[in-house]
Amino acid sequence: MATSAEVSASPDGGSQWQSINWMAIEQHVLKLQMRIAKATREGKRGKAKALQWILTHSKAAKFLAVKRVSQNKGSKTPGIDGIIWNTDARCMTAVSQLSRKGYQAKPLRRIYIPKKNGKLRPLGIPCMIDRAQQALHLLALEPISETIADPNSYGFRPNRSTADAIAQCFKCLCLKRSAQWVLEGDIKACFDKIGHQWLIDNIQTDKRMLRQWLECGFIDKGMFYHTAEGTPQGGIISPTLMLLTLAGLEKLVTSIARKTGDKIHFIGYADDFVITGTSQEVLLNEIKPQLIGFLQERGLTLSEEKTHVTHINDGFDFLGFNLRKYKGKLLIKPSKSNVLSFLSNLRELIRKHATTSVGDLIKMLNPKLRGWANYYRHCVAKRTFDYVSHQVFWTLWRWAVRRHPTKSRHWVGRKYFLNRKGEWRFHGWQKSANMDCPLNLIQIAQTPIKRHVKIRSEATPYDPQYQSYLAERKPKKESRNSWFDPVLAAL
Repeated sequence: MATSAEVSASPDGGSQWQSINWMAIEQHVLKLQMRIAKATREGKRGKAKALQWILTHSKAAKFLAVKRVSQNKGSKTPGIDGIIWNTDARCMTAVSQLSRKGYQAKPLRRIYIPKKNGKLRPLGIPCMIDRAQQALHLLALEPISETIADPNSYGFRPNRSTADAIAQCFKCLCLKRSAQWVLEGDIKACFDKIGHQWLIDNIQTDKRMLRQWLECGFIDKGMFYHTAEGTPQGGIISPTLMLLTLAGLEKLVTSIARKTGDKIHFIGYADDFVITGTSQEVLLNEIKPQLIGFLQERGLTLSEEKTHVTHINDGFDFLGFNLRKYKGKLLIKPSKSNVLSFLSNLRELIRKHATTSVGDLIKMLNPKLRGWANYYRHCVAKRTFDYVSHQVFWTLWRWAVRRHPTKSRHWVGRKYFLNRKGEWRFHGWQKSANMDCPLNLIQIAQTPIKRHVKIRSEATPYDPQYQSYLAERKPKKESRNSWFDPVLAAL
């Protein structure tokens, strides 16, 4: 990794960064974003483009862009130059480097992460300066994306989640008169196959900058490779580019529904989507050919192995959930494959840490259990939570018994498990203020089930009429992925 080219930082840069009034900066940026969204809604493309230029050249937007890339989850992962912005002084210096003049995107660093099916997913890691440039132009592109995106598209969008997508599925399928057939769609290698020329011709952003990000290539095992198609998985702007590529799918489906007179609804999440319909023939003969043509225009294809039509009584999996009607009643549960995969990962984690202290093991298990339970706590998951809790208990019991082969089971139970109200809980100890404090394993079976209230399909953070509505929906505890929230004072 190169270290000689690191960002030079002024001695007082750190104090300058700490003194920034982030509230005022967010207000300024949001005002410009809302003006861009308004111009887009009114069809004033030229005005929106001019406002985008003002935003990407403003100091406030540059501050926010640097803040995002230096504080997000991947901020400690460097690109090919080995540089990271891990100090306030470097962040302050980086703001002055965000200039369009003379900018040249560097190749991506290729890494691979495992997929659920055992294959590897390629990721392209940009350099910090490239990430900041993408984040800067994303601030100007997102108002347009949110304005023209499909109302029932929920992936990679602010204030939306998988819970909203599943709630929309429930809304479209729960009644007796609802659609009974479901087209499960999956786009084959969506990020890797989007046509560059289509993006350059249709995406309303700086064409010179966009072309550089698309054609910068990547370095894998010391070799440089050109990129002729697709957007890099790992780039900050890539999800929004994909959303804009797929924008119009719901409009297409709606137009077919008007022509045929059938009840047809679209629910999308990133490159996965489902289309509900009252007729299997309409989904296969009308919807599917139109989808294929829509995607071919953008250089994409449907995955034949993952695209099929299913009756709701047989059930289908979507986003890790299983949706199926039992005697006319729709129940949404955690999918069997996801439950088994989660338990397999927990067992592997416990097996690999056979000699780890109890406190450290609990600290590794609790975030996984809490995250998984929070993901499924809006569906019919009580029985599943009981099953998972039972399986985790026996896995930890076997782990504890193997550590003490000469001890009795009563001794092992007293050492590792605490009896509370007839329930045996795995527990340990941790040091806090020079005191031993108890540390208990989360009981996933006690997670309360609460129905999720779906966001309004047409609500966007850049429309003034939805500002108060979105503020009321904002959770008390911000999610780990949130970095910028609309400021009401900007209205």
